Amino acid sequence: MPGPGQRKGFSKPKNTRGTIKRLIGYMGKYKALWIVVFVAVIASASAGIAGSYIIKPALNNYIIPLIGHQHPDMSKFAQMLGVMLIVFAVGALATWGNSRLMVFISTNVLYNIRTDLFGKLETLPIKYYDAHPHGEIMSRFTNDTDTLRDMLNQSVPQLMSSVVTVVGVFVMMLVLSPILTFVVILCIFFMMLLAAKIGKKSANAYRDQQKNLGTVNGYIEELIDGQRIVKVFNHEDESISEFAVLNDNLCASGTTANTYANILMPMMGNLSHVQYALVAICGAFLVISGRMDIGTIAAFLQYTRSFSQPVTMMSQQFNSILNALAGAERIFAVIDETPEVDNGTIELVNAYEADDASASQRKRLVQSYAFTGEWAWKKPGENELEKLSGDVVFDHVTFGYESDKTVLFDVCMHALPGQKIALVGSTGSGKTTTTNLLTRFYDIPEGSGSITYDGIPLNNIKKDDLRRSLGMVLQDTHLFTGTVRENIRYGNLEASTVQVEEAAKLANADTFIRHLENGYDTVISGDGGNLSQGQRQLLAIARAAVADPPVLILDEATSSIDTRTESLVQKGMDGLMKGRTVFVIAHRLSTVRNADEIIVLEHGKIIERGTHDQLMAMKGRYYHLYTGNSIAVE
Repeated sequence: MPGPGQRKGFSKPKNTRGTIKRLIGYMGKYKALWIVVFVAVIASASAGIAGSYIIKPALNNYIIPLIGHQHPDMSKFAQMLGVMLIVFAVGALATWGNSRLMVFISTNVLYNIRTDLFGKLETLPIKYYDAHPHGEIMSRFTNDTDTLRDMLNQSVPQLMSSVVTVVGVFVMMLVLSPILTFVVILCIFFMMLLAAKIGKKSANAYRDQQKNLGTVNGYIEELIDGQRIVKVFNHEDESISEFAVLNDNLCASGTTANTYANILMPMMGNLSHVQYALVAICGAFLVISGRMDIGTIAAFLQYTRSFSQPVTMMSQQFNSILNALAGAERIFAVIDETPEVDNGTIELVNAYEADDASASQRKRLVQSYAFTGEWAWKKPGENELEKLSGDVVFDHVTFGYESDKTVLFDVCMHALPGQKIALVGSTGSGKTTTTNLLTRFYDIPEGSGSITYDGIPLNNIKKDDLRRSLGMVLQDTHLFTGTVRENIRYGNLEASTVQVEEAAKLANADTFIRHLENGYDTVISGDGGNLSQGQRQLLAIARAAVADPPVLILDEATSSIDTRTESLVQKGMDGLMKGRTVFVIAHRLSTVRNADEIIVLEHGKIIERGTHDQLMAMKGRYYHLYTGNSIAVE
């Protein structure tokens, strides 16, 4: 049973080679450290290999010859023990250095990947976020990066050490006894066949576990976000039941996955004991026949342990590496997403009027590098500036979020500078879509009409500059973790303390802010959970006010404010809207009575337009919406 809005599940990487190549690109930034790591791995593995080989001369040259001596000379044996101590100390130091360096490399690799991932998210269009659940995007920073961390911290170092150890031990085994080496390889072959069968089932079980884990996490996240709705509709018991089903699926898949994982280690361990016994038996026959000495068989048996253990470890790391590569592939898929396309060339600049030296009694706009409160458009390669007046025209605009589903049909409207245009209509009539097009969250397909801003095609204006000229107050407010002052200043990071407080006064938020525990320095957390919905809306209005934009978009800006507060806010809004072009989307029609033009939308089409008095006189759709009477609209 899939959780709502959840990730698709877990799978093997589709392009293993490409994913590994990308990871090597990140790890390649630390080439010098990788060389040191490789040297440390060789030193550590060599110490273990040398330590095992020393058993042969220790037995053959020192221990066995001294058996039966009443006063044996142990000086040379002591020297050999000293050499062994130095070898093992070097190995331990190399292992410690390897671990420290891998922690540094893995941490920085993950840092760079997260930085690139977050940076890409900031460049993606709104369309991407509309099409992907937030929980799915968050899983890239959590589940997928966790699997990468495990691979870089554990799997990669163990794999490197195991490979070096296996190669070194194999060479030493061949040197000591090719016959016994053949016996070991034969045993390892059968062990790997069995491990592969169990590993395949384990991989499938782990994929199911990851899929169910993502489903459970997403369901929990969604329920926490919607806890008020759950309680309002008394859906607690149903939620618990639904969670129980998802949790049971996770428990079942986790049990299966861990069962196979727990079987593999004891099985490989017991088989390695069988292998050890077979090698010991074969070695004993060789010693008895005089073809091998005791020191050689003792050293070889030690190598047998050293050979099978890293092979077992490599088989255990295989699934975790595949998991990590699949997670990396999903991360890289986001990083490779096409960023928001911006072909605009016209910039928005601060400007001021100056005397034109070429003509007497004439003013011209000059670019300013300080805030002037006056804005102008600047075309590339031209010195002449064009004043931003706020003239917006929708010319026969047809648009759909999907090619087979049109949302707006041949929409035409003209907002003159300083005019207040109200968009009203039923839910889903296309009101918010018009603002999505004005802000270029979505672009109009070629041949589907056009939008101009001060006579400039909207697509010719740089998106950042376009949006800098627009102030928005949305129905769903979002506040960031930080102080009240910082949240208001988010609209203009260069705003002074005085400007922040003036904006709050304009939105009638100053009074309630000063009654907070620390006033403007009160810390907001949890998206403003310690504030009422109305207070959060007032802060959003203040944030738009401090930006001082030439054009305002108010999408149900007063929907969460009570009637008394609304009257106060409306006065502040009137002051904020003065001299600006304003687009207002409202269900509460009392807030748009003073609009210069009210446009009524239904099913993406404009069916009525005019002033409040004109539309009331028509007694059409607007009249019935305003008076609360129902009417069928074709």
